[in-house]
Amino acid sequence: MLTNIDALIFDLDGTLVDSMWIWRDIDISYLARYGISLPENIQNQIEGMSFTETAGYFKRVFSIPDDVTTIKNDWNQMALHRYKTEVPMKPGAVDFLNYALTKGFKMGIATSNSVELVEQITAVHGLDKYFPVIKTSCEVSKGKPAPDIFLLVAKELGVIPERCLVFEDIVPGIMAGKSAGMWVCAVEDAYSADTRGEKKRLADYYIKGFDEILRI
Repeated sequence: MLTNIDALIFDLDGTLVDSMWIWRDIDISYLARYGISLPENIQNQIEGMSFTETAGYFKRVFSIPDDVTTIKNDWNQMALHRYKTEVPMKPGAVDFLNYALTKGFKMGIATSNSVELVEQITAVHGLDKYFPVIKTSCEVSKGKPAPDIFLLVAKELGVIPERCLVFEDIVPGIMAGKSAGMWVCAVEDAYSADTRGEKKRLADYYIKGFDEILRI
């Protein structure tokens, strides 16, 4: 998996950190303010969108009276403390990052989350020492499954796409990595368990946890 690879690019939520479960709770609470129940299929509709695109979707579909900036600020306030106290690293992630660092791999994060929450979770787990490049999808024209965010991170790392390995937990992210011309390893996550078969089909590799790579 790591042969002929110069850079490792990681999604954040559901890939490096176990946080996806928090967002269902937040969506339920947020929509309840307006007397709206969370649709069961909403994750399929917003998966891969940038934080800004998702806020725009909520405003449009649920007729939220606030502007997109206010919606994003509300979500950040609802999530900040939980990201500080309730979001652990995925199994084996820290050990793998230490291994990759000693082997000289360049590493970056390409996430759909907000800058505020990314800064919070990277500070909590001390991730800055691993990642000289951290980008959010709000910094590019289109979120996942468009390849824009991965191409931006590769450019900032100074590595051609063909020498990059992406770690992703959701189908749109896997598609984005492949569209960028990169190798992709799908990561097991309970939140996307129902798409396991499609993830395995689309990705070049599949792992249940980063400790699998270390064992090999």
